[in-house]
Amino acid sequence: MRAFQIEKTGQAPRLTHCAIPQPQADTVLIRIAACGLNFADLLMIEGKYQEKPPLPATLGLELAGTVESLGPGTDPSLLRRRVAVYAGSGGLADYGCFPADRCVPLPDSMSFEEAAAFQIAYGTSHVALDHKARLQPGETLLVLGAAGGVGLTAVEIGKLMGARVIACARGADKLAAAKAAGADHLIDSETDDLRMAVKALGGADVVYDPVGGDQFKAAFRACNPEARIIVIGFASGEVPQISANHLLVKNISVIGLYWGGYMAFRPEVLTGSMATLFGWHAAGRLKPHISHVLPLERAAEALELLRGRKSTGKVVVTML
Repeated sequence: MRAFQIEKTGQAPRLTHCAIPQPQADTVLIRIAACGLNFADLLMIEGKYQEKPPLPATLGLELAGTVESLGPGTDPSLLRRRVAVYAGSGGLADYGCFPADRCVPLPDSMSFEEAAAFQIAYGTSHVALDHKARLQPGETLLVLGAAGGVGLTAVEIGKLMGARVIACARGADKLAAAKAAGADHLIDSETDDLRMAVKALGGADVVYDPVGGDQFKAAFRACNPEARIIVIGFASGEVPQISANHLLVKNISVIGLYWGGYMAFRPEVLTGSMATLFGWHAAGRLKPHISHVLPLERAAEALELLRGRKSTGKVVVTML
């Protein structure tokens, strides 16, 4: 089978050929149809991601496909089922073995490409806004990086939850994508003064930040009293430093979220969130935005779309 692997930290991954694995206890073998790319894949190549699988490692955190065979102790009803899996790695390959309890059966309404793009982006935004920030109808939500993989879903979910959504993104095309996802107000990070623009709109009650750096600093200064800032990631490459005394002046809360971490200590948060999200999708209330679909042979090109910030929503790699 083919697998797109990291062989040495810091070196470009490459497409290799290896044996098809066999499922062990509590795992299933999946014929992978599609894999969604994430900024974490780029960090993993550089050895900068919080989880470091042993090398050689196959990239791809989330995937969708069909269960081909079962290991001992697994549910027989999974055989031949179409499923999505949050795997942490292993998605950019023709086959992979994954824990059976991470397999989420797909509704008929969802394609493999949509499923591969769904779990991390929508799951992160829903857990962040609902479980962590307790976003309320009528509050103002500021989304940074609003046209990216997670940012666009935060716009969409925030609007579904009844918030007034301010979307900040770079350039007219990305702002158009945020507008289509439901944003009420648009801020161009290239040309607008983020702090002044948000303050002119009445300030932010909740900030969703996958960017960090200068945008975090500007958003922080545009927060209303009792605002909640959700730290999702640092696409800017800069981890902002926070002065604790500034937090107390406005009673601001800064909340960290690593969606995948809930697998280890409170998986019910993720399963409950995913049930809600799949229900919204089946009802036609969520419409995953996939800007690029490329075959496995072009996986390196697909990653460059992320690195160069040339995509909106998700980039998906297909194997079939």
